[in-house]
Amino acid sequence: MDSICLSYFSTVNLLCQGMQGVLCQKSAVKHPPPVLPQIPPCDFKPEPYQVRGLYLRVTYYKKPVFINQGYMQWLWDVDGRRYLDLFAGVATVSVGHCNPKVTETAEKQLRRLWHTTAIYVYPQMQEYAEKLASLLPDPLKVVYFTNSGSEANDLAVLMARLYTGNFDVITLRGSYHGGSPQATGLTSNADYKYPIPSSMGCHNTMCPDVFRGLWGGSHCRDSPVQTIRECSCSPDTYQLVREKGGICIADEVQTGFGRTGSHFWGFQGHNVFPDMVTMAKGIANGFPMGAVVTTAEIARSFGKGVHFNTFGGNPLACAVASSVLDTIKEDKMQENSAEVGTYLLTELAKLRDKYEIIGDVRGKGLQIGVEMVKDKASRDPLPPEAMAEIFEDTKDMGVLIGKGGLYGQTFRIKPPMCITKNDADFFLAVFNQAVQNYMERR
Repeated sequence: MDSICLSYFSTVNLLCQGMQGVLCQKSAVKHPPPVLPQIPPCDFKPEPYQVRGLYLRVTYYKKPVFINQGYMQWLWDVDGRRYLDLFAGVATVSVGHCNPKVTETAEKQLRRLWHTTAIYVYPQMQEYAEKLASLLPDPLKVVYFTNSGSEANDLAVLMARLYTGNFDVITLRGSYHGGSPQATGLTSNADYKYPIPSSMGCHNTMCPDVFRGLWGGSHCRDSPVQTIRECSCSPDTYQLVREKGGICIADEVQTGFGRTGSHFWGFQGHNVFPDMVTMAKGIANGFPMGAVVTTAEIARSFGKGVHFNTFGGNPLACAVASSVLDTIKEDKMQENSAEVGTYLLTELAKLRDKYEIIGDVRGKGLQIGVEMVKDKASRDPLPPEAMAEIFEDTKDMGVLIGKGGLYGQTFRIKPPMCITKNDADFFLAVFNQAVQNYMERR
C-alpha cells in the first residue's frame, strides 16, 4: 500500500516485568497518621481573587482546581493554595508559567504590533523562522506557522498527500494527534473519538508495547529505565515507508524543544530523519502557536493552491516563541530536563520495585509515564476508581499530574522544564504517600 507514515515520538514504549503477583492484606494494627511531605519554599506572592462562581463543567477532579495565578513551576488556586505543576498545561508550559524573560518580550511586542496579515513581511516572523529552522537538520528549512498542533498535523497531511499523490496515512495504535476532524482520524484512542466517521484514509498499526504488548523490547525503548526483554525489531520503518513511495512525518508537539533532555527533538534520539516535522504546545510556552517544517521540494507542491492562516505566525506569537528558544538555551533547560528527568525516572523505578500496583515506569527527560496495574502478574490496568483515589490524594498534598493511556491507567508527568531536584523529591514523597494510602485502604 502506498502510504504516508505519521510517527509520534512520545516515548510511550512499555517495559516488561516478569515478577509474580503478591497478596496485599490490610493490617489490623492502627498506625499514626503519616507526616505529609513539605512543599518547597517559594518567594512569589500571588494576587488575591474573589470567586464569583464556577460555570464550566470540569470533571478532571472531584472538586475542580480553580487556578488563579502561576509563576514558573508553581500554580495558585483562588484560595491561595500553592501546587507544584507537573503537567504544565499538558506539556505546554515549557519554560515556566509567566517566565519573566518571555513575559517581558510579550509586553514589549504588545506595545509595538500585535497582529497583521501574513501577506505582509514583518521581522518577527522572518527572524523566528530562521532561528527555528537552524535547529533542524538539512533539508528541513521551510516553515509554515499555525495556531495549534491539530492545525499543524492537518496541514502536514495535506502537504504530504499533494506531494506524494497518495492518500492513506499510517499512525500507531494508541496515538493522539489532535482533536480537529482530520487529526481525530489520525488519533487511535477511543477516548478522543466520537461515534461519527472521521478522516477517511487513516490506518493504525500496532505499537511496540514493551510492557503489555505482543512484541517489542530493548530496541523499541529509548529511556534510562530500560527493559530486560530483548527484541529483533527493525529500526528501518522510515526506509520501508519511503520504499513504498511514502514520506515520514514526526509529530513533535509534545516531545520537541528539549523536553526529552538528550536531544532537542524526539526523532533525533532514534537516528531517523523525517520529511516533515510538526510542533506546537511548548513552542510558545502556552501562547497559541504551531508549526510545520519541511523541505523545499515538498513545499513546492503546496503551490497548487492558496494557503492562508489568519493568525498563524502573527508578530506577537513569533516574538514569544523566539523568546522561548532563547530562554531554553540561556537557562540550560534542555540540560535540566535530562538531569532532573533522569533522576525522577530512576527514583520512580525504585517505587515500581516497591509497589505491586506500579507496573511500569518509562519516558525520557521530563516526558514520563507511570503505568498502574492491579498486579504485576496479570498487568491488568488499575481500575479508574483506584486511579482517581491516587490522583486526588496527590493533588490534595500539593502536586498536579496528568492521566492517560488506553485505559486511563498511566500517570503523566510533564512539568515545566525549570523544575528542580528539590521539586522532584517533593513529588516523589507525595506520590509514594498517595500510593501507600491506597494500598492501606485496599
